[in-house]
Amino acid sequence: MYVSARSDYALRAMLAVAATARDAGPAPAPGGELVKAAALAESQAIPLSFLQGILLDLRRAGLLFSHRGTDGGYALARPATEISVGDVLRAVGGSLTSVRGLPAEVAGYHGVAAGLRDVWLAVDGAIALVVDRTTLADLLAGEGEGPAAGDGATARTTAAPVADPVGGA
Repeated sequence: MYVSARSDYALRAMLAVAATARDAGPAPAPGGELVKAAALAESQAIPLSFLQGILLDLRRAGLLFSHRGTDGGYALARPATEISVGDVLRAVGGSLTSVRGLPAEVAGYHGVAAGLRDVWLAVDGAIALVVDRTTLADLLAGEGEGPAAGDGATARTTAAPVADPVGGA
């Protein structure tokens, strides 16, 4: 799995919108207080022109609600507990795993390499297990619990260990 800048920016923007909704409490918009694209771009150090395309994809995927005008902005379309990392990644990047730029599902091999397709599908399945059960709310709950700089600690994750999808030991 390659995490593109687009995917990283999309997750950061969604977390910032979710944090605003969490901090604001009940508001008139479906997902909380509206956040302007310029404020998201500034707070997350994302180029505004790049972010606008990402926000459009997230809105089209039904993850964000947008309101136009001077008082407009973006809010979550669903609660943060119902939006997974996988939802966001698929909204902006399509397939979670690609082989030569194509979704793993369409990879085809023959002869001695025939088993590779099963490996790529297992990798895709393992990634999906983690990203589909990790929600924005999970990430916000673990705010500040990541590894300390340079101490070699591993980041906190809410996902349980993944069983070997290929069937090995």
